[in-house]
This record gives sequence, structure tokens and C-alpha cells, in this order.
Amino acid sequence: MIESYVVVHNIAKRHNVGTLARSATAFGVSEMILVGRRDFNAFGSHGSTSHVHFRHFHSLSDARVFLKSKDCDICGVEITDNAVDVTQHPFKKSTAFLLGNEGMGLSAKECEICDFFVYIPQYGGGTASLNVTVAASIVLHHFGVWAGYSERTRDGNKYVVAERSARQVRRSFCAEKPESIIEMRRSRRENASNGFFDGSGNDVSSSSLLDALFTDE
Repeated sequence: MIESYVVVHNIAKRHNVGTLARSATAFGVSEMILVGRRDFNAFGSHGSTSHVHFRHFHSLSDARVFLKSKDCDICGVEITDNAVDVTQHPFKKSTAFLLGNEGMGLSAKECEICDFFVYIPQYGGGTASLNVTVAASIVLHHFGVWAGYSERTRDGNKYVVAERSARQVRRSFCAEKPESIIEMRRSRRENASNGFFDGSGNDVSSSSLLDALFTDE
């Protein structure tokens, strides 16, 4: 089964995660991978955060290991020298899409974990780049066409919304297993040694993680 994932790391505007979730559910994304910070603003999701599974990792290297265990390519959405026009559908199998920071694009460390890159061709001269959620929507739509995903059933001029199934511990937090708290300090030490960081400079304390684990929706 061909699957798609969205990797969220170092996005400057936290409310973009909510709108990314909306696009993810529309285009059949299996999971959203949060790297670094676990908190996000669900504004703009229109309830979509209840329809997509969130998974959290403390570092890009941990996220890469997981995705490779799923036999998944990692595709950076960025204008690079070797990037391929997304309309050419240069996909081969299940793919995770890593989108850059709204201002700076993908960092060198983010590019290192990518297997290939795609870019979105522009035809007008009014902007240098697209909003991260707009870019994600375009790329995910092209991937869905390539993968042959079945179109969702329509009811009139709207698509039928499924019953909510993905339960999050808190709408603005990605649920974690309790043992991940025990591993957090170890991961931080490893992250410091291999150069993978949450570029925001912000972190979530162990007490905050515990609060999230035992707080109902």
C-alpha cells in the first residue's frame, strides 16, 4: 500500500500545523510527523486534527529511522539544483514530505535526510515562494494522483466527512507513549552530539509532557 506522510520541523508559525492537518486529511496522508516541539495551534484545521494520526520524535534522525522502517522515501519540498518539477511525479513508493521553514526554507540538516527534492513551478512574478500549507496541498495532491488514491464520496457540493477516529490526548499536543519521557534526556544528548536540533530554541519540559499524557481532550 502506497502511503504519504508530512514531516513538520522548525515551522515558524505554529498555526500552520492546523491548516497542514486539513490538507493532510483531504489528500490521504497517513500520519503527520512532528519533530522537536510537540505543541501546535489547531486553528484552521476545522476539526481535521481528529482525522489524522500524529507521531512525535525528538530529532530528525529518529524520524528518519522510523520512516525508513516503513520503506519510505523522504522528499524535500525545496528549490534545489537537483529538484524535480512536482508535475513530473518523480515518486517511486511511499513518501514523506519535508517542507521548509516559511522564511528560510529547508536547513542543511533537513536536506541531509532527504532522498530527493521536488519544487513547484510558478508562472507569475509577484512572490518568491508559496505559503507552506499551500505548497503542501499542491505536492500532496500530485502525490495522490500518482498513487491512484480513490476520490472521496461527495454529497452535493461537499465531500463526505468521516467519523472522528484519531483520538489525540489534547488537541494542541501530539500524544506520546509514557516511555518516551524516560528517553527524552538520552535523545537530547544524542541530538546535541549529531547536530540535530529543534531550530525554534523552544522545548517542552518533562512536567509538560506528563500533563499532556494525563489530560483528557
